[in-house]
Amino acid sequence: MSTTREQRLASTFVSLADTLVADFDVLDFLALLAERAVELLDVSAAGVILSDQRGGWRPAAGSSERAELIGVFDSQTTHGPSMDCVRTGVTVASTNLVADAARWPRFVETAVSAGFRAVCSVPMRLRDEVIGALTLLNTQSVPIDAPSVELGQALADIATIGILQQRAAHRDAVIYEQLQVTLHHRTVIEQAKGVLAELGGLQMHEAYTVLRGYARAHGLRMSDVARDVAKGVRDPHELLSSPTNIT
Repeated sequence: MSTTREQRLASTFVSLADTLVADFDVLDFLALLAERAVELLDVSAAGVILSDQRGGWRPAAGSSERAELIGVFDSQTTHGPSMDCVRTGVTVASTNLVADAARWPRFVETAVSAGFRAVCSVPMRLRDEVIGALTLLNTQSVPIDAPSVELGQALADIATIGILQQRAAHRDAVIYEQLQVTLHHRTVIEQAKGVLAELGGLQMHEAYTVLRGYARAHGLRMSDVARDVAKGVRDPHELLSSPTNIT
């Protein structure tokens, strides 16, 4: 492992463990998890689904806001490797999605259409409590190697601990309420992306980059900036003219 990768890995673990901050934003936190998973595990894409605490599961973040990737995660909120993973609490994988079409018909159709050929989902869990899954995708029909799966599980574990630690620090808000707020914020972010995309002539994933870059550059929570843009409180031109430099 190179020194640069070791440093990036160490930085990632520190970031995922540090949730006890006043401006903690769980959506930004989960996006970081997905993005760093792609960077560190040598996979093509990654995403997170979370429990809505009412028996359902919802996509919460992805390594990209491209429509095809969002569609892949939307397609497995009722069935797919992520669903099998959260129900069993163990890693679920396929090295050849085309051959596994009968196993997850809708998911495989969507994933293959988006260019993916292999998948591995690891649970976000602490002991017996599973709150979601981190799913890794490859564009080639090759297995995600064991060290990458182990590291992916470690990232998912530390992220889970971080989320539950943040919950414990605010005992007046149960996890149901927190996750409902998270999913509401996701809706607001989609609205803000739409405003920026239409005004700036951008693709939706480009609008997300503008939104997130502006929030980071100004030390603001992405969900707060999105709410202000969606409500017309913050001028979207200000975001579109601001340099975004996400690393």
